[in-house]
Amino acid sequence: MAKLTKHYNFFIITILIIIILVLSIIDILNGSVKISFNDAINLLINKSDNNSLNTIFFDIRIPRIITAILSGIALSISGLLMQTLFRNPLAGPYVLGISSGAGLGVALSVMGFSAFGLNFIEVAGSGGSILAACLGSGFFMFLIFVISLKIKDVMTLLVAGMLLGSAASAIINLFQFVSSEQSLKLFVIWTMGSLSNTTWQQLALMSCTILIGVLISIFIAYPLNVWLLGDDNAKSSGININKIRNLLFISATLLAGSVTAFCGPLAFIGIAAPHIARLIFKTSNHKLLIPLSAIIGVIMLLIADILTQLPFTNFLIPINTTTSLLGVPIVLWIVLKGKKMWI
Repeated sequence: MAKLTKHYNFFIITILIIIILVLSIIDILNGSVKISFNDAINLLINKSDNNSLNTIFFDIRIPRIITAILSGIALSISGLLMQTLFRNPLAGPYVLGISSGAGLGVALSVMGFSAFGLNFIEVAGSGGSILAACLGSGFFMFLIFVISLKIKDVMTLLVAGMLLGSAASAIINLFQFVSSEQSLKLFVIWTMGSLSNTTWQQLALMSCTILIGVLISIFIAYPLNVWLLGDDNAKSSGININKIRNLLFISATLLAGSVTAFCGPLAFIGIAAPHIARLIFKTSNHKLLIPLSAIIGVIMLLIADILTQLPFTNFLIPINTTTSLLGVPIVLWIVLKGKKMWI
């Protein structure tokens, strides 16, 4: 039986990786400027004499694909870690207000300082934006965790996260009221979400941050499996719960904060991907769930990015819209299922 399960998992993972490759090719050819598969191969082998085509392909399309892959990995693993920490199938960076906290940090860096005639982004650069998002998401995640120690009911905790998100929105509205027109426009565009605005320099910073978060999650995978069995069992196994919790906080905050900083608040990927991974592979082993959730997250985000291009038009819809359309049915299914799906 174990051998059959191993072969089944290997077969499904192979299929999913092929799907990622196919979706990546479709996404890289997709856009207002159509690029054929042969053109893409020729561009990779030998750059075109057409400078605008080179710019579209190498400075927009390829960075967009890499951003989608990195964001899918980060959001799905972040969601998985939060679901484990809170023992809550609805936990995720968007629903629990973590993305709102990151958004508040970005709002402060983009609009808050402009009210005093300062441009934080010009002074601090991309690192300032990601630092602000991580601090904001970390602070909100800490608040949610403190609340979860007092509130055990799943739906009540969900409402608490929504209330924190509303509080963040209220403060953001205040920043919008007092900020300059340029800063306001910059932030509004950011809230719509986009995978197309990251430069190669920003991708390098984003990759390093996400890599640290992923490595931490892999390091704590086994302790998390033991922790799922209860605090007492974890302590008897020699696991330092406080240390694991702190590492989980750092990992989830880096993963959610970095994506939100560069791409805006991308909804529901972090909730849906881990549940799809559990459904397909029928496991609660974090050593498997971490990479499997990442694969599912990448697939979902690539599909969402492809759907942003309206057929037969040159219009793009915000990616936050398409991620919501993909994720909401899954979240509703989780609620209607009515049981703890994280085990």
